[in-house]
Amino acid sequence: MKFWRSVVFKLWITFLLLVSVVLTILTIMLLEYFEQYYTEQTETELTNTATKISEIMKEHNNQTGLEIVGELLDHSTGAIIISSPDQVYYYPESRLQELTFSFIEENEALQNVVTSNKPTVVMRKWKNKENIPEQVAIVGSPLHVNGNDGAVFIYQSLQSMNESKESTAKFIVLAAVIAIILTTIFAFFLLTRITAPLRMMREAAFEVSQGNFATKVPIMAQDEIGELSIAFNEMARRLHFNMNALSQEKEQLDNILSGMADGVLTLNRNGSLLLTNPPAEKFLQHWYYEKGELSDMQAQIPNELRKLFQLAVHTGNEQIDEITLQGRNWVMIVSPLYNKKDIRGAIVVIRDMTEERKLDKLRIDFIANISHELRTPISMLQGYSEAIVDNIAESEEEKREMARIIYDESLRMGRLVNEFLDLARMETGYLELRKEQVDLNPFINRVARKFKTIAKEKEIAFTVSISEDMGEYELDPDRIEQVLTNIMDNSLRHTLTDGTVSLRARSDDYGVYIEVEDTGAGIPEEDLPYVFERFYKADKARTRGNAGTGLGLAIVKNIIDAHGGDISVYSKYGRGTTFFIFLPRNKEEN
Repeated sequence: MKFWRSVVFKLWITFLLLVSVVLTILTIMLLEYFEQYYTEQTETELTNTATKISEIMKEHNNQTGLEIVGELLDHSTGAIIISSPDQVYYYPESRLQELTFSFIEENEALQNVVTSNKPTVVMRKWKNKENIPEQVAIVGSPLHVNGNDGAVFIYQSLQSMNESKESTAKFIVLAAVIAIILTTIFAFFLLTRITAPLRMMREAAFEVSQGNFATKVPIMAQDEIGELSIAFNEMARRLHFNMNALSQEKEQLDNILSGMADGVLTLNRNGSLLLTNPPAEKFLQHWYYEKGELSDMQAQIPNELRKLFQLAVHTGNEQIDEITLQGRNWVMIVSPLYNKKDIRGAIVVIRDMTEERKLDKLRIDFIANISHELRTPISMLQGYSEAIVDNIAESEEEKREMARIIYDESLRMGRLVNEFLDLARMETGYLELRKEQVDLNPFINRVARKFKTIAKEKEIAFTVSISEDMGEYELDPDRIEQVLTNIMDNSLRHTLTDGTVSLRARSDDYGVYIEVEDTGAGIPEEDLPYVFERFYKADKARTRGNAGTGLGLAIVKNIIDAHGGDISVYSKYGRGTTFFIFLPRNKEEN
């Protein structure tokens, strides 16, 4: 900080101005007093001298009186004695030019001394013998000698008074300089003792402002500054405590908001964003991306959300709405925030309801699908049973054919019920795996042999490629066989004549990799996310002879998940489908 901006400089200047003003006023008053005192004293002395000369001239003859008068006057005093108009005596020993009779006659005040017989005092500028003007005091006293009216005039220079005045002024100035110097020393000494703790407090305040709350100000005295230091240290300690508390609360709030699955937005009274958490930011990004707008989350909020916010602020009631973005369902709940009785903003909770809506859809689809799947075999059972009961079949061969259809449909309905029960057990966590060490090479070859005959009958090329170093793996052989059977059955069912189905398997230190690839009809891109859901069917026609139950792949995924593995599918509609299975090796095996 620059010196002239400091407290020391300001207080020092204040002290100097105060001392200077006091000394100036004192000097002026003293000089005026001394001037008046010297002037009055000079007038009194000259008047007494003039009166005494008048008395001497009355008592003695002219010659004797003049001799006595000469002894009374000094070299700084001049005199003119007028005994009569014809008798005028001068004493020019003064360093001033002599006072002339003509000057007295011209001066009305001096002439009144002769005419009115009253003493008078006149101050005039008069030149000395060096022709330099000086202030002169002229005193006149009436004189009566031998019946004649005259006067005695004494004049004296006031130069000595001026010299005394200048000496006094110099003395006062010297005293003022000494006083200013002493005042400066005293002021700097005093201010240093005052400002040193203040500077330390200033530095400590800067440290505290930068976050160093451990800074302490030393207590140097038990006065007001010492009490200020104590108060500052206590303030820093409480500020540190409060900042830590606020930091912990903020960190806790941030952790809560960051850990929430729901998005949270805080808006002020004007609808501007104050606070968001990651799910809310993700929601806004989805919104701006779908709407083709800039992702400036500090500027605006979506229009639909703004309408809910305005309704909540104006009505004071909670507002709820649901929208769909990027294929996901979002519920927006806007609640007003109150500052005592006034609404100061709103808090928005954004909840991803996609899974709930999907579960609702699955529940509805399940009822529809299970009803559809059961309706067909039940209708066929009922129809063919009525045909047999009503003796519609005329021959034994027709009756056997109807009985075979009834049997096939009952088996199909049983498979549907069994698969549904298996899936229900798996999804509720009741799937029990009976794991054992299995040599994978012969195991996979044995499962593949079951489909070679079916592939040959359909004129489909079925290839098997299994690495020789597959080794052993701990798994549930029945469940994994069910997985491979289901996938290869689907591949053969959806592959046309002259198509190809390939089974490939390999392993490494990380796990087992199995691929089933076909050149069948493929799966539409929009259906790929739903392949492993219940009742999904690639064949939308649901023909009786070629369609499954729609539960097979859901069961497959549950079995692979139970083994800690992963299954995925890649497909292009009209070009074929590939299923990838990965079973990780247990840590004990690595």
